[in-house]
Amino acid sequence: MHDSLRRLDLNLLVTLDALLSEHNVTRAAQRLHLAQPTVSVQLARLRELLEDPLLLPGPRGMRPTARADALRAPLRQALEALQLAIAAPQPFDPAAARQTWRVAATDYSASSILLPALARLRSAAPGTRLAVLDLQPSALVRQAELGEIDMAFHIALQAPAELRQRSLFVERYVLVGRIDHPGLRRKPTLKQFCALEQVIVSPDGGGFHGPTDAALAAQGLARNVVLSVPHFMLLAALLAGSDLVAMLPQRLVVSDPRLKVVEAPLEVPGFEMLMLWPERVHRDPGHRWLRQVIVDALQQN
Repeated sequence: MHDSLRRLDLNLLVTLDALLSEHNVTRAAQRLHLAQPTVSVQLARLRELLEDPLLLPGPRGMRPTARADALRAPLRQALEALQLAIAAPQPFDPAAARQTWRVAATDYSASSILLPALARLRSAAPGTRLAVLDLQPSALVRQAELGEIDMAFHIALQAPAELRQRSLFVERYVLVGRIDHPGLRRKPTLKQFCALEQVIVSPDGGGFHGPTDAALAAQGLARNVVLSVPHFMLLAALLAGSDLVAMLPQRLVVSDPRLKVVEAPLEVPGFEMLMLWPERVHRDPGHRWLRQVIVDALQQN
């Protein structure tokens, strides 16, 4: 079968479809906007390839052979399917969409990026589904290429160059504790800051060193980190019910009434958040719509 397909020119199949509809070389040529001799040459080529005369002289034009009759319907269906496959994509209609989007995110990016967009997504595209997967930085490119994820959120410094990207925002760190924390009535001094009992988020598990510690070390100082947790989502309740404090991304805590946010007594470098996606979905109308929903939601928050 594959050898036969390799020998066929798609134009010959289009010509055959016209001949089987018109039963006349002249009318088929007019329909195809070709010269009659050209269609005659193509018919001869088809007869050779298919080893059948296909059309025979008759009293009123040409009549198809049994092989030609058998070819007519499946050939028409195949050409229509091919036309549909290569046609320009239809505009995306979110109200009628039934996609399932798979997004890789940390608990931080799910809260700060997806959560603001979720209500708009559900309202505009109620038939779609969103699957949030744990971000695996080392596997991002492979997952995207295999279709296991459609999108990811990651910091700019660690984003793989193989994926398309768009900057979403630049995040900054703030000092956070419970609303009535005695050590946060005002901005603490650097000495007071280092003495506070602090908790750190260590995504890899068990770490006690982060950007804040690097900034302190540059001044020959160290803080009192007494607890390490793997996820940001644990922290709000933890801080609200204890005297622990933490240096956290501002977007996570800015609207939590249980927590007090103050400026830290030192500059800690923030990070840029990116939206990442593979080339295979870059021009997909539905994916483009989803990306814009996320951007618009962040701009309005």
